Amino acid sequence: MKYKSIWLDNDLNKNIHSLDKDISLDVLIIGGGLTGLNTLYHLKDTNLNVALVDSSLVGSGVSGHSTGKITYLQELIYQDLTKTYNKTVAKKYYQSQITGLNNLVKTIQKEKIKCDLDKVDSYVFTTNKDEIKNIRAEKEILESFNVKVEERFGNIENLNSTYSIKVSDTYVFHPVKYLYTLKNICLKAKKEIYENTKIVNIEKNDNEYICKTDKYTITAKKVVFAGHYPFFTIPFLSPLKFNIEKSYITASLSEYKKYSVITSKNPCKSIRFHKDKNEYKIFLTNSNKICNELDEKKNFDNLINKSHSLNLNPEYIWKNDDIMSIDKLPYIGRLKSDNDNLLIATAYNTWGMINSFVAGEIISDIILNKHNQFENLFNPLRIKGLSTIPKYADNIFSNIKGFVESKIQRNKNWYSNNVEIKNINGINVGIYKENNKTYKVNTKCPHLGCSLIFNEKEKTWDCPCHASRFDINGKCIKGPSKYDISYKE
Repeated sequence: MKYKSIWLDNDLNKNIHSLDKDISLDVLIIGGGLTGLNTLYHLKDTNLNVALVDSSLVGSGVSGHSTGKITYLQELIYQDLTKTYNKTVAKKYYQSQITGLNNLVKTIQKEKIKCDLDKVDSYVFTTNKDEIKNIRAEKEILESFNVKVEERFGNIENLNSTYSIKVSDTYVFHPVKYLYTLKNICLKAKKEIYENTKIVNIEKNDNEYICKTDKYTITAKKVVFAGHYPFFTIPFLSPLKFNIEKSYITASLSEYKKYSVITSKNPCKSIRFHKDKNEYKIFLTNSNKICNELDEKKNFDNLINKSHSLNLNPEYIWKNDDIMSIDKLPYIGRLKSDNDNLLIATAYNTWGMINSFVAGEIISDIILNKHNQFENLFNPLRIKGLSTIPKYADNIFSNIKGFVESKIQRNKNWYSNNVEIKNINGINVGIYKENNKTYKVNTKCPHLGCSLIFNEKEKTWDCPCHASRFDINGKCIKGPSKYDISYKE
């Protein structure tokens, strides 16, 4: 069993270059996941001087740890949007998903991208009879959008489901194979991609942004933040606008089937199938706020036990984090109403495969001064519905809870004998021992000061507040932290 994403178990990423000099750009894209590469792809045929940077490797973040579903059937999203806003907004979101899905598939076919794309049916199901009425309400909303929806009674995939609805014309794919091919297409179009290049500071200087790495400076007229969690809290006030949800995923050898399933609400269970050299069933469960259930060893053990209950023997096992917005809509567009030079795309609410493509189209259209029909829908500065007001307080509570819990539980006895935390000269130092070698890190997260929790299964130090991750050497492998945590005596 490998504690890594099935999508990243390959050596297909070639042409890896890091920034080695100061440069000036028209557009800088920060983040080498699906959003960043889709945006770069949409700008590849322009005369703009555009480059993309990633603090690690292309696809190594959230995009490479997803389940790779391309579907517009997203739990009870249309019902949620109808309650928060109205049915018009719900329909507009549906149209964005259909448009994004169709354009993504067309791009894969046009560019002949070999990413295991397959057309499948998608189900939303429940094991609770009291939930059937809510799923039927989702079915009625979709049917009012002229979507053909079928209902089904009975079990699916050993999940004890009692009722489900199904739609067709949805897909699954290998997100990292797609990303690597997109990367090569952009490089051939003379658009630079710098991996292992971390932006540590951004300053505004007249009409330009001065973006600094550890060694070099990038001057850019426009900056697109396409990373996971914004490493700046002002002007976006990120902790108020969203929370982070973590999920746990396995891939097990299994007969391939042409459908995917997901529960209508948390606790989430999700299944899709993947066919490469072998056939796999990909199972996601244990979705929870990042500030809850901090014992990662226990979380992974629970995942394995649940997999075994479905007669699955995991070959791969990994964790992923998703940004959840307060109103179930992503934030895509300008950070200031009168300025289209600083742009953002984040908070896809676990549905990033389509929304990252939609974001690439919206962001590139803004840069090129083109109209986009979905720009207002996803405006980061939009005014939320009244029902979202309590969620602001909940987000504040979650951030405080993550901070406090990290301080209280950092010395919990769930760690093995290979891990300990000691106070050395006023610094809480995490010590991990493996194969007669000792690794020491500063366990205070550089982002906002939360105490890091050691993930013994994936051998990372994880932040339970905002999802930064560091390897055993202290290198930051996922933000929002901009700095490493290496400890030197």
